[in-house]
Amino acid sequence: MTIHRRTLLAATTAATLTSPLVARSQPAGAPIRIGFSIAQTGTLAAGGRPSLLARQMWAQDVNARGGLLGRPVELVFYDDQTSAAQSPGIYAKLLDVDRVDLIYGPYGTPVQAPILPLARQRGKLLFGNFSFRANEELRYERYFHVAPFGATPDAWPGAFVKLAHRNNFRRLAIVTADAAGTVALGAVARETARGLGMEIVYDQRYPFNTVDFSAVLRAIRSARPDAVYVGSFPNETAGIVRGVGEIGVGNTVQLFGGGMVGLQFAPLLEQLGEAVNGITNFQTYVPEPTMDFPGIREFLARYATAARAANVDVLGFYLAPFNYAMGQVIEQAVRATGRIDDESLSRHMREATFDTVVGRFAFGPTGEWREPRMVQVQFQGVRGTDVEQFRQAGRQVIVEPEGLASGQLRTPFERSRR
Repeated sequence: MTIHRRTLLAATTAATLTSPLVARSQPAGAPIRIGFSIAQTGTLAAGGRPSLLARQMWAQDVNARGGLLGRPVELVFYDDQTSAAQSPGIYAKLLDVDRVDLIYGPYGTPVQAPILPLARQRGKLLFGNFSFRANEELRYERYFHVAPFGATPDAWPGAFVKLAHRNNFRRLAIVTADAAGTVALGAVARETARGLGMEIVYDQRYPFNTVDFSAVLRAIRSARPDAVYVGSFPNETAGIVRGVGEIGVGNTVQLFGGGMVGLQFAPLLEQLGEAVNGITNFQTYVPEPTMDFPGIREFLARYATAARAANVDVLGFYLAPFNYAMGQVIEQAVRATGRIDDESLSRHMREATFDTVVGRFAFGPTGEWREPRMVQVQFQGVRGTDVEQFRQAGRQVIVEPEGLASGQLRTPFERSRR
């Protein structure tokens, strides 16, 4: 596999992560070039680095199979430094200077947002990479999101609230970071609760990057909710989990979590260890029997070896399989159409169903999955801080949706933590 690196003026540096993989063979011919920016530094680097590694793995694999249309695949990428201001310039360079054939979007909603209008202006097929409802308003017909969010947010915060309602938990507390993404998800939790006739007994935003959550947790205790929806970013998630261990949330709380970013990644799980027990939170994939998709175990075993060598998130459940699946979608579409132009591929992808390491899916009108598949999992039986235990079934038990459930929800929250 050839990894192409350049420097974009002085503002953007090429990614420094080098794949530990070596291609077994190289097809001949001019390469098919896929360009993108991906965070290797900044706030989103924890997700950007495993995303890049998974894309590198696919490029190696497809080249070992003879490439696409008999031509090798070449990745052209830059570190966007988690900067929305940087990404438009990077993509202009990818298209005008590097002359890439196809583009992937950057990781994360803030960095992705400026790219969608540019892709539409240029008529480029664009893959979203975990961008929340990015195409809802623009409805660009060549946008495709290889993440299981779906066109509506019901499978994310709505699922947590519906789980509470189904278990007869009627009093809800909502606490979110005062940032665009978490505020939007908190609004969905609020709307879902009201639609189900639940009582919202506490509804509060806290400043982004808050460190001390003692006042928030004491206020939650005073409100005596049955369920607590939390929308937080990784550093805040760590602070909240530690605060719960010190202060608690009261004996009325049955369900706690929902939208806590960071509990999907190995480094934070290793830091928190047993403190995550009892928390119910969103995920995209966990190694439970109900998500044993063809090829997923083999992919994750290879990824784990590569991730250790590259010093990236060794679990990779949240992002890596979906970034590998992006390549599988391209590969299947190119083989079906015999072409690599944006129009032909987009037309095929609108109608086709794809078989990937994250299962079978098809795209809907806005490029989201036609059938969303976010899950809510409860941490159970975590012992110590060894992240290898999370590869076992039974540590992140799927409790929502019912069709994928792999175990029973444990309540009340304080008892489930033990």
